[in-house]
Amino acid sequence: MVRTNVSPNDPPEEHPTIGLIGMGAMGAMYAKHLSKAGWTKICVCDLPEKYDSLKQEYQDIPGITVHRDGHAVSRISDFIMYSVEAEYIDRVVSQYGPSTKVGAIVSGQTSVKAPEKDAFEKYLPQDVDIVSLHSLHGPSVSPEGQPLVLIQHRAPDSSLHVVESIFRCFGSRFVYLTYEDHDLVTANVQAVTHAAFLTMGTAWASQRSYPWEQGQYVGGIETVKVNIMLRIYANKWHVYAGLAILNPSARVQIDQYASSASAIFKLMLAGDGDGLRARMYQAREEVFGSVKIERAPIFLTEDVLDQFTIGGSAKLSGRSSPTGTTAPTSNSHLALLAMVDCWAHLKIQPFDHLDLAATPIFRMWIGVAEYLFRSPERLDAAIRSALCDLTHRSDDLEFVVAARGWSQCVSFGSFELYNRRFSETASFFESRFEEASSIGSEMIKAISQSKG
Repeated sequence: MVRTNVSPNDPPEEHPTIGLIGMGAMGAMYAKHLSKAGWTKICVCDLPEKYDSLKQEYQDIPGITVHRDGHAVSRISDFIMYSVEAEYIDRVVSQYGPSTKVGAIVSGQTSVKAPEKDAFEKYLPQDVDIVSLHSLHGPSVSPEGQPLVLIQHRAPDSSLHVVESIFRCFGSRFVYLTYEDHDLVTANVQAVTHAAFLTMGTAWASQRSYPWEQGQYVGGIETVKVNIMLRIYANKWHVYAGLAILNPSARVQIDQYASSASAIFKLMLAGDGDGLRARMYQAREEVFGSVKIERAPIFLTEDVLDQFTIGGSAKLSGRSSPTGTTAPTSNSHLALLAMVDCWAHLKIQPFDHLDLAATPIFRMWIGVAEYLFRSPERLDAAIRSALCDLTHRSDDLEFVVAARGWSQCVSFGSFELYNRRFSETASFFESRFEEASSIGSEMIKAISQSKG
């Protein structure tokens, strides 16, 4: 019996045996931090054909023992976490679930919980507990201070406390949800946010250009757009596919995002200034109208964000800021206009989710949306640009086409189609990933440390 307040500082014989099934990017991240914290009985496995390479990779890592398959891990572990793609969770749990040790606590690290819940209830023995979890950040982001969702589904409080004790070493902020609330919140926080950046990338790739290297999309808000877009496409496609395709709430939101982009673009083409202004200010009121004035904004100053410009730091290179704080480059910011319009139409209050379970990317995205919409001057400038400045009109057209394409891709429910669409765009930006990764990490750290 594992003590509820067990700690890595306790004698090794009192440590729980921690089992990790699936050693992809997130499984490896968990193993790394658990080992670093001092847990001494960590059992891991991946696909049987990866056994030899995995064993060699972890042979000198303290506390970690590599096993051949999930049967070996399941039968000896007090706590078991499945870190596999949501698309495959049913198959993997059906294979290894029956081997679960009596009295063990079972968890999953899938981004969509509905398939995981079904698999656990179908295949796990009744004499095991279910306390699931989900770190709302990517594997390259430090878990410290980030939200870690805990789902006490079929378990007494004592089992929940054991899981809390195991992961207290992450320094994450525990968020307590049900399976159903998790999928709704992650759809609101992640799915449509990812769709916006996937759309940007596809639009730019369709034009076969890196516009930020040609003087466009440089500095301030544009720095956030470019950095996050590259960061997303540098990750594995399945990280986003499962969240979008398997979460019913996500499908609705992604479709609304495409509809919002299309409706706004039609107002732009018609030159309907009154209609566009009324629509944007209505969205502004519904999304930001109830936000407390005294709340500190999330967004850093444009001068600070200019330091994270892809292609070289303005400050470090001795160049002047590309934007400064008074004369940002004219842009319709269609991606942001559509985002806030989408939130308004779906009655989503993003600041509620910011307090509850914001991912680093969502925090940045809501920050730039707030920065644009809570300033009448900046919002009016974007509306004027959308109506009168044709500089970005071709980009906006590609954006609308790409948004509808991603919405249709998700509605078809095809992982193969999603993979192809993602990979074709990612291949175009691949040569820029290395720089974007290092710069983007610093930017995330700076914004995560800002108040908001």
